[in-house]
Amino acid sequence: MSFLRRELLAAALLLASTAVFAAIPAQIRTDKGTVEGEATTDGKVMAFKGIPFAAPPVGNLRWAPPAPAEAWTGVRSAHDFGYHCVQASIFRDMMFHDPGASEDCLTLNVWTPANAQPGKLPVMVWIYGGGLQGGASSEGRQDGQFLARKDVVVVSMNYRLGIFGFFVHPELTAESPHHASGNYGLMDQNAAIQWVKRNISAFGGDPDNITIFGESAGSFSVNFHMASPMTRDLIKHAIGESGGAIASSRPADLPREQREKIDSAAAVTLYGTSDLAKLRRLSTEDIMRPLRAPGGTPRFGPDIDGWFLPKSVAAIYAAGEEAHVPTLAGWNADEGRGGIAGSLNTFSAAGFAVDAEHDFHAQSAEFLKLYPNATETEALNSAADYAGDKFIAYSTWKWLEEQVATGKAPVYRYYFALGNPGDRFHTTSAGAFHSDDIEYVFGTLDSRPEAMWRPEDRKLSNEIQTYWTNFARTGDPNSSGLPKWPTYGPTEWQVMHLDKNSAAKPDAHRERYLFLDSIWGKPKPAETH
Repeated sequence: MSFLRRELLAAALLLASTAVFAAIPAQIRTDKGTVEGEATTDGKVMAFKGIPFAAPPVGNLRWAPPAPAEAWTGVRSAHDFGYHCVQASIFRDMMFHDPGASEDCLTLNVWTPANAQPGKLPVMVWIYGGGLQGGASSEGRQDGQFLARKDVVVVSMNYRLGIFGFFVHPELTAESPHHASGNYGLMDQNAAIQWVKRNISAFGGDPDNITIFGESAGSFSVNFHMASPMTRDLIKHAIGESGGAIASSRPADLPREQREKIDSAAAVTLYGTSDLAKLRRLSTEDIMRPLRAPGGTPRFGPDIDGWFLPKSVAAIYAAGEEAHVPTLAGWNADEGRGGIAGSLNTFSAAGFAVDAEHDFHAQSAEFLKLYPNATETEALNSAADYAGDKFIAYSTWKWLEEQVATGKAPVYRYYFALGNPGDRFHTTSAGAFHSDDIEYVFGTLDSRPEAMWRPEDRKLSNEIQTYWTNFARTGDPNSSGLPKWPTYGPTEWQVMHLDKNSAAKPDAHRERYLFLDSIWGKPKPAETH
């Protein structure tokens, strides 16, 4: 009997010591069936991976809006990531931890504090970047467990990419009850957000407090969702990291009617036919083979389809029809520096002036006042700044400006300024490069190969995680112990510089963006190929 008493006492003590982590069970019932997750190594977070949020988009569902997932019986394991979506190329610093590529890829992942109570915590839905052509939710740098320790529920999803996510075709339009085609990747994201709305309470999340956040193409996607009538009423807050969909240096997204002609012609070139039934019968490999050929392959992206996007994002914002929710967005200091690294041996101040003449013609002198080139060093820094502005900073600035003008809610702007410490893929001369912020946001610095992290990196990562989760909780990033982050708007246009010693400062380059906006903010001619 004494042995039995000791065993019972030991069991009771174990249960007591882990009770703080026991509010979220390993098995949770969703609207399609029960899933079984598992605790992270430290026991503080429960992770549920590879949950289907839509039916496999194969067969006649290739190039169709996401359909409901089938229900299942029994318990479905949610211990592992699902397949990543098929893509033509993978960026060299993207390292996936999943079974591989498949068209059957519409799954999502949930990380929630183990002690969460049903329906209480803010929800942060992450949308990965990759130009809408690549990426996956299984990357180590996007592991949601560390951010979830800040008392939020983190969700990430896979969505269709490239030709599978954004092909536009007249036969697709004809079979659509909405007379629309394209934007299937964005609709996948919407379907995941709808899943969150229906199911997240059981995982500890508040379905009425959803923040969507993303980087690069994920940031563009956030902007699309704020404009789309399909999504804008589902979200409470929005965070964009490097990218906006209202205006840029590139041609605007095209109306469906134009894309039908362009994409149909591309199909004939790539596959010898534009017949939809024949295209749907092609194997995945037959679809991808010509797209993997070097050079000249078309890039499939969003269109103004008349349903997900009833009109252009710019027109929606001009009419004040976007989501009127608190918005936090910004970009990194050296978004474009890597783009000029390969031309350093031939770079010169005189050459930069020639480039200015090419891009701005009669206004090149005004451009060079704002991006000066008096010395070789000055010209090189101006060229790096301009490359970043042309690539992604201006589009993010334009989004923020329009949000201030018509969004009817607080706006916060940041500038990620801390230069990287060097790693397998980046030298320190790359500065705060494009995508550098991701590991800081997720608290996953140690996932970056061969990075030599400094105390200031750890400090800044904690600050950013706290700002982001504060914002998800209340729509305001501020709390005690953090540098004060003022709203962005007229008078001083304050920008939070996220750095070794973070601080808010007035925008020092507003005149640059106003100049670029006077040119790039105007309607642009459509691309025809």
